[in-house]
Amino acid sequence: MEQKLQNQVAIITGASSGIGEGCAKEMAKAGATVIINYPLLVAKPMADAVVEDITASGGKASSYQCDVSKEDEVIKMFADVVAQFGTVDILLNNAGLQRDAKFTEMSLDQWNFVIGVNLTGQFLCAREAIKEFLRRGLDETKSKSAGKIICMSSVHEVIPWAGHANYAASKGGIMMLMKTIAQEFAPKKIRINSIAPGAIETPINKDAWDTAAHLQNLLRLIPEKRIGTVEDIGKAAVFLASDDADYINGTTLFVDGGMTLYPGFEDNG
Repeated sequence: MEQKLQNQVAIITGASSGIGEGCAKEMAKAGATVIINYPLLVAKPMADAVVEDITASGGKASSYQCDVSKEDEVIKMFADVVAQFGTVDILLNNAGLQRDAKFTEMSLDQWNFVIGVNLTGQFLCAREAIKEFLRRGLDETKSKSAGKIICMSSVHEVIPWAGHANYAASKGGIMMLMKTIAQEFAPKKIRINSIAPGAIETPINKDAWDTAAHLQNLLRLIPEKRIGTVEDIGKAAVFLASDDADYINGTTLFVDGGMTLYPGFEDNG
């Protein structure tokens, strides 16, 4: 694989499993040194296993524990990574979770927890990344951009999802956060985009694909008639972080097998 991210340092939040893990492995293949962020100490073995897989394949990786919803922990993570690796070139704002409930039964704790990780976490990490990009400035030996941020969103930034108001609201918020800061910092040669996955085969949505019946029901929503893989998302992340995407800024790339094409209308509704 071409080393399109050679000599660049990437922090990937929520990278101990699922989409974050897949993106970390693809970015490492592309030459980046990847920082595998994980939220709690109980996830350390999973994060370390990702690091071991990457290093065994000749890549560079390190793990770091940080709850992205906590300002002091995010500030410390960026400071420690810069101290150890010199800078941060790429942020993949991936950490996210669900706490689902019918709207009238959703507790404030469920609402705040999801918004805190999915949206506030992206704000805190993006803020610290941009501060570092501005401090360091442009280094054209590594990239045409002074820094790259990829916000992990979802098709539910545009598709309503009953029973998941906190999650959908967080993803809609990510869309406008991404566009607003992309507009603000484009003149500084900082590129900020989003990836919006559709149905991806990960632990977070296992109950949607773990049986043949569940999978068939899911595939009704996907014109391409297959569930996505973490590699699909990882390859998109490498593209957006590379100079191949140098003129792409403030855009959401939907990687969804056509889920946003309103498949209910594929036979004239």
